[in-house]
Amino acid sequence: MTCTIPEFTALKNSHKKISMLTAYDFPTAKIVSKAGIDAILVGDSLATVVQGKPNTLPVTLEEMIYHGEMVCRAAPNTLVIIDLPFPAGHTGWKNLVHDSATVLKKTGCHAVKLECAVGKHSLISRLVEAGIPCMAHLGLRPQMIQVLGKYSLQKERDLLLEEALAAQKAGAFSVLLECVKSEIAQEISETLQVPVIGIGSGKFCDGQVLVLHDILGLSGRVPRHAKQYICLEEMILNACISYREDVENGISVP
Repeated sequence: MTCTIPEFTALKNSHKKISMLTAYDFPTAKIVSKAGIDAILVGDSLATVVQGKPNTLPVTLEEMIYHGEMVCRAAPNTLVIIDLPFPAGHTGWKNLVHDSATVLKKTGCHAVKLECAVGKHSLISRLVEAGIPCMAHLGLRPQMIQVLGKYSLQKERDLLLEEALAAQKAGAFSVLLECVKSEIAQEISETLQVPVIGIGSGKFCDGQVLVLHDILGLSGRVPRHAKQYICLEEMILNACISYREDVENGISVP
């Protein structure tokens, strides 16, 4: 378990794969931390898995702060990274620094994650100069779904490698690669000096992140890049049915 940025980056050379999971509230973050997961991501995926929205675009900065504060309070000894929601990075660097600083001040988190547009890596430098650690999100960028039209595997090797190197040079303490072809993700991981965390990008990254609701069977589906370890949806449903039947049959439920 890590609780500082230097400890997290040091895992790159420790020969230990880095584990990361999302969490969005106090009880689940407490469990994830207790499990010894290296870092928690409060992802803007809360829009889909918690709020039931069709994509990540509707979630607001205030909602990220609300959920992030709960997670940080539940996991004081675990590194917590919070997503910057759409349209972070597209309204000027001053707004980006202000919003990121607000996230850190109001939640107590350790870092933010920014979906990096091509040619926008100078924004990472602005954050780092302000004392705000930044994880760069490359590859598939869900906040671009209206432009992309669909989620797909990213295969542009030269562009992805260039972006990853630029993010590192700008000061990103880590890079997240989403849905990048495995061979490319491996090359990027071997090239960069900072940790590369993959999601749907193969086993050769320095670490992996998954959405908690996916591995618990609570998201209603299992993405191709995820593994479901248990089906809590069925267990919770059966418990609720049993409770209803007890009530209807007059059985005591103290």
